[in-house]
Amino acid sequence: MTPRLCLALLLFAAGLSLAACGNSRPVAESEYTDPRNQTGGQGTIFGDAGLTLGVDKNAKGDQAGGALGVNAYLWRGALDTLSFMPLASADPFGGVIITDWYQPPTASGERFKATAYILGRQLRADGVRISVFRQVQQNGQWVDAAVSPATTGEIENKVLARARELRAQSASN
Repeated sequence: MTPRLCLALLLFAAGLSLAACGNSRPVAESEYTDPRNQTGGQGTIFGDAGLTLGVDKNAKGDQAGGALGVNAYLWRGALDTLSFMPLASADPFGGVIITDWYQPPTASGERFKATAYILGRQLRADGVRISVFRQVQQNGQWVDAAVSPATTGEIENKVLARARELRAQSASN
């Protein structure tokens, strides 16, 4: 390509870019929130389990939670319930708590790890999901082993019970 042709193509592209700006318009105030959002101006994307852009300052009860992206009672209940295990990661905006491996003192040769998902801003029974991972030691190597579904259910129930307890304490204060 000759320098003259390159310059002509560059000017043409710049002209197209400027022409595209002619069709722009200012963004209206109502376009800042998702019209599908019916949570009173909270401004969420992807439903209740998604990214939180703002917090409804008028929220009460189950909706309370300050700057957390998830329900504060479920979040705190999950942290309290899993507190016996070492914490590897906690994301209060995404609602994910990941523990590190925990080896119970009474069970040498097996270890556990858990991940808690807080799924929304409401205190509901389906608002928390726990995944438990178990490994057993065989020939000096850690090998994945099955976890009873009852174990996961019991931990979820303990998180919910603790969340209800925290909510009751908050209401009485």
